[in-house]
Amino acid sequence: MEAALLATSRQAVDRIYAYAIAHGATDEGAPGLRPHYHADYYGAYFRDADGNKLCIYSHEPLV
Repeated sequence: MEAALLATSRQAVDRIYAYAIAHGATDEGAPGLRPHYHADYYGAYFRDADGNKLCIYSHEPLV
């Protein structure tokens, strides 16, 4: 299964990713800009303990 969840900010993406990794998730893409989606797409990817790939992302522009 794959799922994508919208976060309220880039900081929220960072916090959720760090929490997931600290609790056993595996890295599938550290937090960062993904300009191939669009200029303000900031996302992170990880797999949970069941093997589900999750994406946390934000469209918040950098000010």
